[in-house]
Amino acid sequence: MKQVLLCGALIVTVSMGIRHGFGLWLQPITMERGWTRETFAFAMAVQNLAWGAAGPIAGMLADRWGAFRVLQGGALLYMLGLLTMALASTGLGFTTGAGLLIGIAQSGTTYAVIYGVLGRNVEPSRRSWAMGVAAAAGSFGQFLMVPVENLLIAYLGWQQALFVLAVFALAIVPLAIGLKEPALRLASAAGSPGAGSPVIGVRQAMREAFGDRSFLLIMAGYFVCGFQVVFIGVHMPSYLKDHGLAPQVATVALALIGLFNVFGTYGAGVLGQHLAKKHVLAAIYALRSLVIVVFLASPLTPLSVYVFSAVMGLLWLSTVPPTNALVAQLFGVRHLSMLGGFVFLSHQVGSFLGVWLGGVLYDRSGSYDVVWWISIALGLMAAAVNLPVREPSPRAALAAARA
Repeated sequence: MKQVLLCGALIVTVSMGIRHGFGLWLQPITMERGWTRETFAFAMAVQNLAWGAAGPIAGMLADRWGAFRVLQGGALLYMLGLLTMALASTGLGFTTGAGLLIGIAQSGTTYAVIYGVLGRNVEPSRRSWAMGVAAAAGSFGQFLMVPVENLLIAYLGWQQALFVLAVFALAIVPLAIGLKEPALRLASAAGSPGAGSPVIGVRQAMREAFGDRSFLLIMAGYFVCGFQVVFIGVHMPSYLKDHGLAPQVATVALALIGLFNVFGTYGAGVLGQHLAKKHVLAAIYALRSLVIVVFLASPLTPLSVYVFSAVMGLLWLSTVPPTNALVAQLFGVRHLSMLGGFVFLSHQVGSFLGVWLGGVLYDRSGSYDVVWWISIALGLMAAAVNLPVREPSPRAALAAARA
């Protein structure tokens, strides 16, 4: 279990750490290529949508054949996407690399695949905690990689910096060895031969999940998570620069989000072991809206940005452990990577809209204000829809006991 948790956490550190700094490339790329912010934002939006759309497929493959092969393929696609992102001279080429290729790569190198392995290797009583550790690793990757990426851009230029990151992405390949699972464990998770074909099992799992109101409410809440965090992560550096703050303020802000999210995600995982996960999620979404309101109402200074980043960091990816642990609690771990992939697809549809609308509305109005207020309203909605989620149920307890 320790090896799986360590290697899974390191993989998430690399994969999430690289993509968390993409906002730093918005201005240098658009200025050199002569593109609008909408061009860059659309590529990032496609990335999030491709990540979400490919998530259930990557999860299904990992559930059936093991995470090792999926992680290797994802690492190679990540490298290819970064190289294409660096060399693209047109908006279409940039969207293909930064959007499509990297999005598909992330579906095979982040939470859905890693959490499926954790679900099969960690006892139910510690799953929420283990998922919190993995999510905290992704946050540490942001804290670690954002300053590194800023330095790479400053000293090597934005294009050479992407070449270096392409090499970093290949570190996932050797780390994936630590997530190899015995054939017996995979066969057990996939169901016995007498239980029917894997295709029927997948269809039954999908029918059960999408027929469950709680699953749909969880997906609705996760949509909001994606909208908020990707809008802030991609557009906040430009928002701060537009208001006259130095570029290093944005770098420190993104790093602080990553640093404090280490504590936030771990804490959310621990809380999920002791409190109703739906209440943890509702509180996180409501607090996000409150924090954004206070940020917009306060004078914009480096100090106010750092305080906002630290507090928002505590809430940043803290939705991930209770959301995935709740899915496992409701439906067991047999198809956890796939079902987690569908939940994440909803997250990424929200991400697509958040990052894309940020670019569109800025280009049309010269301001991000409308998108900030949309984020506030959506946060309150997400808090409300999580409260009626069913937790737990006799069927979920039985599934967890058999997992």
